[in-house]
Amino acid sequence: MNREPDFLEHLRAELRGGRIWLDRAIVLGYAIAAGLFVVGFTVASDWVFGQFHRFYQAWPWAVLLTTPLITAAIVWFTLRFFPGAGGSGIPQIKAALHPALPEERRFVFASLRLTVAKIGLGVAGFAAGLSIGREGPSVQVAAGVMQHARRWLSPNTTIDSRALLVAGGAAGIAAAFNAPLAGVVFAIEELSGRLEARSSGLIITAIVLAGLVAVSAFGNTSYFGVIRVPRLGWDALGPGLLVALLSGAAGGLFARLLIASLTGTAGRLNRWRARFPVRFAACGGLAVAVIGLVTGGVTFGAGSEAVKQMLLGHDELTPLYTALKFIATWLTAWCGVPGGIFAPSLSIGAGIGDAVAGLAGNDLGPALIAMGMAGFLAAVTQAPLTAFIIVMEMVDGHSMVLSLMASAMLASLVSRMISRPLYETLAEHMVGRAIGSTAPVHRPGPEAPAEKPSQPAPSP
Repeated sequence: MNREPDFLEHLRAELRGGRIWLDRAIVLGYAIAAGLFVVGFTVASDWVFGQFHRFYQAWPWAVLLTTPLITAAIVWFTLRFFPGAGGSGIPQIKAALHPALPEERRFVFASLRLTVAKIGLGVAGFAAGLSIGREGPSVQVAAGVMQHARRWLSPNTTIDSRALLVAGGAAGIAAAFNAPLAGVVFAIEELSGRLEARSSGLIITAIVLAGLVAVSAFGNTSYFGVIRVPRLGWDALGPGLLVALLSGAAGGLFARLLIASLTGTAGRLNRWRARFPVRFAACGGLAVAVIGLVTGGVTFGAGSEAVKQMLLGHDELTPLYTALKFIATWLTAWCGVPGGIFAPSLSIGAGIGDAVAGLAGNDLGPALIAMGMAGFLAAVTQAPLTAFIIVMEMVDGHSMVLSLMASAMLASLVSRMISRPLYETLAEHMVGRAIGSTAPVHRPGPEAPAEKPSQPAPSP
């Protein structure tokens, strides 16, 4: 028969478990280290992109030479030494958590070595002015740090490598966006599908500690400040619906393009990319540089500054510039450089919202921009809960919870009619290459046979 817990009995059991407390202390230490790595990545990326911006202001035409050269060097270095570091970083962690991947092969996608490489190569991408973000790579950065804790834990510990990966990925999102709630939702919606009772405490603790490190470094402020939203009435229904539908269609198309590009779908350009990846990267870098020159530098980097200016009403990302930012981000990802799409996606979504606000001709600008950000990010990732919570925490938009949620849900629904899930598809492709399978790898059922591991191939 069930009985109430005995406090003294549980207290004695906890005090007797000295090794358990040591394991917990190790994990807590690594969670703090994960936050420090993400903070270091953030500081380095911002400083380097600031140097690039000054360089561009002084010698704008020089980017036609520097951007292709740096892009080609990044791709060569990635393929030659760190093939698991290419791309966003989120598909790699999903691949490391994939049940078809043998546990001993997880180091291919998450390790302390890849963490250091991801930071260095990601910072180099900002030095080239590529259209990338640091938030997605922060997931792989923090997960690689947390994964390293496993070697110091006791053999009988209940903390497994899967829980460490999920905790690290969630902590990376929380520290990168200064959005702890988004980290929890990201762990459930995108990484694990659910939180087990035995690992939920670990994940939340890692998020709290990594978030505290970020807050200590940057202050307890929202990413884009606080937006001032007027009372939303029925007059906002039409423009809001248009933003959600446009964001969903554009995000679905973006995800479909990335899947076709990064999984090597048959085509002349992809065949050329597979044969000459460094030359392809140089051409892609040149195209990004040309787009940056045409837009006056607006499309370089993550685009966060443009979003801040739009929210303040000081700047506009015209529909043409938004389309060019879309193309620049796609080309950058297609090159295979280590870099994320979260921040550029927010910039594109903000441009969509700003364009609709211009057509509506009222004071709904900040609200529609925020809805566009949530909608486009939800459409690209097909993770609507994570998307709307990230945007809500980034703009301190608690008064817009229902509007952001509706925009994210509708945009995600539209995207699902256009494209397969981006991160899941890329992760299955990576797992298939890692275990030597050419066919798509799907999550096995309870009776699915285990596959034999083989030497991994470079990830896209």
